[in-house]
Amino acid sequence: MATFADFNFQPFINKALAAINFTHPTEVQQRLIPTIMAGKSVVGQSQTGSGKTHTFLLPIFNAVDPHTQVVQAVITTPSRELAYQIYDAAKQIVRFNPAIVVQNYVGGTDKQRQISKLQRTQPHIVIGTPGRINDLIRRGALDVHRAQMLVVDEADMTLDLGFLAETDAIAGAMPRDLQMMVFSATIPEKLRPFLRKYMENPVVEVVENQQVISPTIDNFLLSTKGRDRNQLILKLLTMGEPYLALVFTNTKERADELSTYLRHQGLRIATVHGGIQPRERKRVMRAIHNMEYQYVVATDLAARGIDIEGVSLVINDDLPQDLEFFVHRVGRTGRNGLSGTAITLYGPGDDSKIQELEGMGIHFKPKELKNDRLVDTYDRRRRQQRGKRQDHMDPQLRGMVKKAKKKHKPGYKKKIKRAIAKDAQQKRRIERRQKMRAQRKQRRDNW
Repeated sequence: MATFADFNFQPFINKALAAINFTHPTEVQQRLIPTIMAGKSVVGQSQTGSGKTHTFLLPIFNAVDPHTQVVQAVITTPSRELAYQIYDAAKQIVRFNPAIVVQNYVGGTDKQRQISKLQRTQPHIVIGTPGRINDLIRRGALDVHRAQMLVVDEADMTLDLGFLAETDAIAGAMPRDLQMMVFSATIPEKLRPFLRKYMENPVVEVVENQQVISPTIDNFLLSTKGRDRNQLILKLLTMGEPYLALVFTNTKERADELSTYLRHQGLRIATVHGGIQPRERKRVMRAIHNMEYQYVVATDLAARGIDIEGVSLVINDDLPQDLEFFVHRVGRTGRNGLSGTAITLYGPGDDSKIQELEGMGIHFKPKELKNDRLVDTYDRRRRQQRGKRQDHMDPQLRGMVKKAKKKHKPGYKKKIKRAIAKDAQQKRRIERRQKMRAQRKQRRDNW
């Protein structure tokens, strides 16, 4: 098994890794760290919790020259919370080489103070949100024209939140022979023009999760039919003793509404969403990390990249609008080999979303609440499965079967079999054509 010693890092990095008990690299680290250290641009596609942050931080720290007081690396990330997390990870390394200066620039902080400090000295490594970093560059305060490395972390989220233009401007202010490192859970089609603009033949590594959801997580599905959703969440939070419970909502309005209800029931609730002022959000996140809260209500802002230690229970108030966020939400629990529970509430109109999640390889255990306990219940698809063979049949064929059965004309069975065989053959042809188109498209998109 590979160890971090195999990468031949500088001694101060090895000391930092020993201090945080990192011995064996994750798969994405094992694949990409040597490539980054060789100076190549990379695209790393892997899920939350795969170790992406140290995949780029370690080679950057290894390459930085502390005796040259210029910006040498810029790391962008789409949210303040993610920026703070990367900054905290960087500070763990800086402790063992204080000569390297790392600064964090995000919106909602004192811009004028940052500009004043930059006029005196430039940091070696810049971490922050695209909007604030680009603003400092435009004002002539932050000088990145000699920086050789740019990291775009959570690139798909950067695109979704509308920060790609700012990221583009940052890359445009840097040297042409830039080493770019892009990390993302997915690589949407709309992101590809940006990647082609700045990356020529990058090394692309797609690290597939062996399991979509960790085997240490009990993934339950609970129907809200005939129940008040607020009361149901209150019961789920209080019938056990979660070490730390995280409830996800789709909107900040719903987060506020649910938080208010739970507070009125006597629970001490921390609320995290994009509508809360940055200073307050930072204070709340610090309090959560210090275990001052047992219950947290949050939007998907907190679902990606936020490491809150000790989450034992995750409740999805509703299925996320973007189903990819489901994995990020549930992945907040069951980490580092610890067990966790995820409970997803669903209504009568959510079947198609659940089927889509199941198609992604996510498996649910159906549960219901009885006598203040979660007990096994029937699979919601039981009726569908009864008529499964018929449901997969073309509607026209289904009508033919019913009609033929009623009339019982001679040869009707052979006629039906021929029609079914013809229908199946046609479907196979369509599937083959779709597969060939997808393969051609993939070849065109290859780097």
